[in-house]
This record gives sequence, C-alpha cells and structure tokens, in this order.
Amino acid sequence: MKKVTADLLRLRRGPWENLATLIIAVGVFMLLQPIAMELYTYSFITTLVGTVLFIVVSKFPE
Repeated sequence: MKKVTADLLRLRRGPWENLATLIIAVGVFMLLQPIAMELYTYSFITTLVGTVLFIVVSKFPE
C-alpha cells in the first residue's frame, strides 16, 4: 500500500493510468447495473471523469 501511494504522489503514468481505468470501469458498471437509480444517475459523470483523467495522465512521464 505504501508503494502505491508513493507512486501516485510521484506523478508516474502507470499507477495513475490504473486508477483512471478503474474509475472508467466503475462508471460502466454503474451504467449497466439494474438495481439502483442513484448509481445510474451518476454513471455518465463517473465515466467522463475517468476518461478525462486518463487523457491527462497519458501526458505524465513514464
């Protein structure tokens, strides 16, 4: 856990891309689940935030 936190704080591409991908996956899950309308309501913004984060992070150094 300490290593992941240290990698995120150093602004390296790998860990941030993983986080952005996880956010996108959570947003898609929220969009496709049939149970809670509240999750469906925020699914688009969650996916959008993950996508924008991925675009920004792709400019970080290796």
